Amino acid sequence: MPTSTRRPSPSRQTQPDLPGRLSRLRKGLKAGRVQWLLVTNPLDVGYLTGFMGGDSYLLLGPSGLTIISDFRYEEELAHLAVRARVVMRSGSIAAAVGSELSARRLRRVAIQAESVTLAERAALEKAAPGVTFSPLAGLIQPLREVKDASEVANIRAAAKIQEAALLATLRTIRAGQSELEVAARLEFEMKSRGSSVPAFETIVAARANGSLPHYRPQRTTLASGQGLLIDWGATVGGYRSDMTRTFAIGKWPAKLREIYTIVLDAHLAAAARLKAGARTTDVDAAARGLISKAGYGKHFGHGLGHGIGLNIHEGPRLAHQPPGTELRPGMVVTIEPGIYLPGVGGVRLENDYLVTQRGAQCLCSLPLDLDWATL
Repeated sequence: MPTSTRRPSPSRQTQPDLPGRLSRLRKGLKAGRVQWLLVTNPLDVGYLTGFMGGDSYLLLGPSGLTIISDFRYEEELAHLAVRARVVMRSGSIAAAVGSELSARRLRRVAIQAESVTLAERAALEKAAPGVTFSPLAGLIQPLREVKDASEVANIRAAAKIQEAALLATLRTIRAGQSELEVAARLEFEMKSRGSSVPAFETIVAARANGSLPHYRPQRTTLASGQGLLIDWGATVGGYRSDMTRTFAIGKWPAKLREIYTIVLDAHLAAAARLKAGARTTDVDAAARGLISKAGYGKHFGHGLGHGIGLNIHEGPRLAHQPPGTELRPGMVVTIEPGIYLPGVGGVRLENDYLVTQRGAQCLCSLPLDLDWATL
């Protein structure tokens, strides 16, 4: 049983390269002959400005920035006034956008096709009747796929917090506790160590519930001689981490012990294929091939992994559907093969990896071996 409860020491903050992000976006807009872009996705606004408060839009032009927000964030946005025009709206955000566009006499503005709803577009068109809003996709997400040093530092810090939180939680786990109790303790331990929010709804799946990949914890109790799957993550500076471990309380059920070894081999095989230039489909195939060869292919129905960052699921996606994506240095992805057996339980083993030119660097340090996973 792990005994360490030492909290990770804070490291010097690495500043995000906001000017570089804006420069790369403007370069892409210029290539597409787009002059003005209205950024409405709150995570994209945060990515480009450092402001993570939400409920705010960013109007990006060839040389200037305008952040449209409201009184709740006035003090928080004050420091951005040196590099952006900050507008505090008193009415609707659509009306404030209309006023800005009218003052600049703009006639065409690009909007984010992935995040603007039909209702939001209708409100914008009503507030700015002389403006054509052109929906464009894939403007910012490709930039976010490759992380800079500050983003990697935040993900590393989140992983350290979630690992320390799990170690503290494992010391308290007993048969008879409910899944909800374990999830609550784990989320408390993460928050007390500096995680702003859980990276996603914590998964604690006891007994046969482990066969449900995105299970939500309930009142099912932990039992001796049964499996326990925990999928959890922390958040630091808006950036997420994501790990999964599968345990047994006492003696391992024979079938779970068997598939644990298969899943572990699949995880290691896929991680060995991770490097810049590799295709996501090939990395997925390394794990999927082992699981299929062992006779459990139909019990591994999801993709091998996904990118993480400001979203818990973002590009690139590691899956078996062609053509796949070529991995680039700076991408941070999960490797999470699993085998799920209805009525028995499941095993999933997940770590976060930074793709490098020569291979991949694991951002997680908790063991993966079967002995460590026996509680």
